[in-house]
Amino acid sequence: METMMKNSLGANDRMHDEWLLPNGLRVVGERLPYLRSVSIGAWMHVGSMMELPEENGLSHFLEHMVFKGTIKRTARQIAEEMDAVGGQLNAFTGRDCTCFYAKVIDEDLPLAVDILADLVMNATMDETELEKERGVILEEIAMDEDSPEDLVHDMLSLAQFGEQSPGQPILGPANQVEAYSRQDLLAFRQKHYGPRETVVALAGNYDPDRVLALVTEYFGSWSNDVSPVMLPVWQVQTGKISLREKDTEQMHICLGYPGMAYGSEGVYPLAVMNNVLGGAMSSRLFQRIREDLGLAYSVYSYPNTYKGVGTFGVYAGVNPKNAERVLAEIRGELDRFLRDGITEKEFRDSVTQLRSGYLMGLESPGARMQGLGRSTLLRGRPTTHEETIASIEAVTMEKVMAAAKDVLSCAPCIAVVGKGADQFKV
Repeated sequence: METMMKNSLGANDRMHDEWLLPNGLRVVGERLPYLRSVSIGAWMHVGSMMELPEENGLSHFLEHMVFKGTIKRTARQIAEEMDAVGGQLNAFTGRDCTCFYAKVIDEDLPLAVDILADLVMNATMDETELEKERGVILEEIAMDEDSPEDLVHDMLSLAQFGEQSPGQPILGPANQVEAYSRQDLLAFRQKHYGPRETVVALAGNYDPDRVLALVTEYFGSWSNDVSPVMLPVWQVQTGKISLREKDTEQMHICLGYPGMAYGSEGVYPLAVMNNVLGGAMSSRLFQRIREDLGLAYSVYSYPNTYKGVGTFGVYAGVNPKNAERVLAEIRGELDRFLRDGITEKEFRDSVTQLRSGYLMGLESPGARMQGLGRSTLLRGRPTTHEETIASIEAVTMEKVMAAAKDVLSCAPCIAVVGKGADQFKV
């Protein structure tokens, strides 16, 4: 057994451990000995961004199917074994990763590791269960179609990326989901699920030697040697418009700009800019459009950061008769930010908000596990809390305005869903 690294950060009670198993599986952990629980996740380096057009939706379909039975357990047994110890078991698919995770009392960690390994390595993809789950996913797609706020974000992604894979919906198109076979799922798993492209992350109360023994016992025999993920250089498109006429009470509007890629230097300056523009109740967009003008209940901005690419978006849900005015007000606030900049008070408050939000998030072992897993999977190493705080505190007003110039100087893509959306045709 090869142990790549095992070290304590020596700060308060935070302790990081790292191991590299002979089969290439990376394991990262943060010990929180004052807890009685452990959150653990298996992070797979595959999501909708890694799918070919003819594969779109397979990452998500596969995430669903692993819960439908394995060589060792039926779907019912998976649920009953975790429920019997009061644990939680779930998963999610993103654009650049898939994660299967559990939270259990520390004494039940062996069961959690066993079940996660079983799901990842041994799912049988039973034909009967596949047909049932196909129906569930088609209902999920229909639910998104019936949710105009979700739909407008998907439309914005498509406008910003066109035929590039980041523009693909995570759920996939319904016609392809209807056609995928068991063999398609097995081939996709064989192509993407392997120890060298997987990270097991955990945070909570655990014994390091016991963790290493457990992960070795349950994951150590895994031998599928998948190819390393090689991502192309993606380009965020600008100036595109996507409209959908839909009989809704509100009109849903999204503006999209290029953003910052995960791990890049501009991520935290952009986060500070986001807080000032639309990321909080005191933000300019919220105060102007909701509080001063009373033109929207929901208005906000948000950055998306993925490996290799990022975007920045603004959303508002409004009465159709106010749509043009709200769009003009949004663009006016963004232009004003570029022209007049950020005030010292806005800057100080936003940095404090970002730092406080991060520190409060550390009170959740699940959030710590997610930070460890995602950073190790996408950057090759875990990002320490000290690094994150230092990056936040290193942001300056000049860096915020440099990020704003990079992001907001482009013509935005615009997506609109609602009754009368065609009025925005150029």
